Amino acid sequence: MNSEQEEKLLNACIAKNSSAQKALYHKFAPTMFGICLRYASDYHIAEDILQDGFVKVFRNIQKFRGDGSLEGWIKRIFVNTAIEQYRKSAKMYRFTSLELVMENSFEDQRLLDLEHNELLALIQQLPDGYRLVFNLYTIEGYTHDEIAKELNVKIGTSKSQLARAKKYLRKLIQAQKTSEERSLQHARSLLPGYA
Repeated sequence: MNSEQEEKLLNACIAKNSSAQKALYHKFAPTMFGICLRYASDYHIAEDILQDGFVKVFRNIQKFRGDGSLEGWIKRIFVNTAIEQYRKSAKMYRFTSLELVMENSFEDQRLLDLEHNELLALIQQLPDGYRLVFNLYTIEGYTHDEIAKELNVKIGTSKSQLARAKKYLRKLIQAQKTSEERSLQHARSLLPGYA
């Protein structure tokens, strides 16, 4: 879709044209659902965030000023919606101070070796606070200062949550690797003449 077509679609959405809204939804829903999945603890919560996000997009579409891309503006709404969902959650994760966390180096190569779906599944296993900070910092590119302001916490808290998220992910990756090695050893033991 070129910029002229996108502008027509935008204007039709501002005029509350349901066909245009449907077209906008179909254009951006797959990308936005990927964002929702990264922040949600499960598929159904991601669906709720997707729905809430598009409600906000259509309620506020007339506020889009064109300073950046429409997709970037929509993405920001979805990240904020995910943060709001996190805040509303009854299972609010209690943040801990940086002093309680021992910073370990993180081998990003382990994450790079994972398939997209495997990485998404591991991120979804993170406790809520860890997942939120991990996504904002690692995937969305927020600084610790921005995260602290957005979540109303100290910068050290953001850093500690990221460190804990990375440590937790390392454990999950190691557990997955160990499980795969055991499965492979078991399969080999079943082969005739292989010991």
